[in-house]
Amino acid sequence: MDFKDYYKILSVARNADQKTITAAFRKLARQYHPDVNKDKSAEDRFKEVNEAYQVLGKPDARAKYDQMFDAYQHGGANWQEMFGQGGAYQQAPGGWTVSYGSAEDLEDLLGGAGGFSDFFRQFFGGATSRGRAAQTGRARVGTMPPDAPEAHATLEITLEDAYLGAQKSLQVQVNGASQHIEVTIPKGIHTGQTIRLPAAVDGADLFLTIKVQPHPRFEPRGDDVLTEVPIPLTDAVLGATIEVPTLGGRAEMTVPPETQNGQLFRLRGQGMPRRTGGAGDQLVRIKVMVPRKLTPRERELFEELRRLRQKP
Repeated sequence: MDFKDYYKILSVARNADQKTITAAFRKLARQYHPDVNKDKSAEDRFKEVNEAYQVLGKPDARAKYDQMFDAYQHGGANWQEMFGQGGAYQQAPGGWTVSYGSAEDLEDLLGGAGGFSDFFRQFFGGATSRGRAAQTGRARVGTMPPDAPEAHATLEITLEDAYLGAQKSLQVQVNGASQHIEVTIPKGIHTGQTIRLPAAVDGADLFLTIKVQPHPRFEPRGDDVLTEVPIPLTDAVLGATIEVPTLGGRAEMTVPPETQNGQLFRLRGQGMPRRTGGAGDQLVRIKVMVPRKLTPRERELFEELRRLRQKP
């Protein structure tokens, strides 16, 4: 099995911080998203970028990957023997992390992007039976002292889960024993907010801190959501009615004549649900696409336009 250099895939250095890695992922995901890039190879590149971020975007997973990377650099083709086969996340002592277990679960979490490599599957310990990540998952809780008053964990969810709300069924392993936990994700929850499950773990309260995964198309900004929409130069100059993706589907928006590249528009009520009622807005950033491979006639018209614009 070939070793995959996730740093190279995201075009970042090995010492890059998480902010740099996230920015690189978002840039590449927008560039190769199948809805934007119609090149036949774009979908494969999009999946590869997603896969790299699933590892480098999580500090604990990245730490394990770095160990594999070092083994690869020292062992070359024998990196698997030096590092060992597969294995799930190794959690820090005294810490709790909730995550979805198999590579198939992660494929579902990515909205069916699929196509994870054999390397990725081995990294996550291989696949067992296929589960529906929208309803099921697995979690591992470290050794917990008897009579502990509370336990803390981080629960990663998709932006769609945060928008729609969800019901999660988790199998949690505590001190070698397995426990079944039902978790309700309320609509409109944000990263950093906490869900309390009374007496959920060996009689102790379990506090789940929510972390919303980065999305290749939408960027949460509080209750608002930002997305970038590419439009042809002609639509920007002359104005047009365009379709805009939203978390709830698609919406129509009017682009006025002489719209500038990077200009922001606001779609009222198309953002994240507010837990107090109503919803935030969707911010739409326009990306004007300059035409390529002009025909002779198109080039002639642009030259004529330039002459007209240069007149006093």
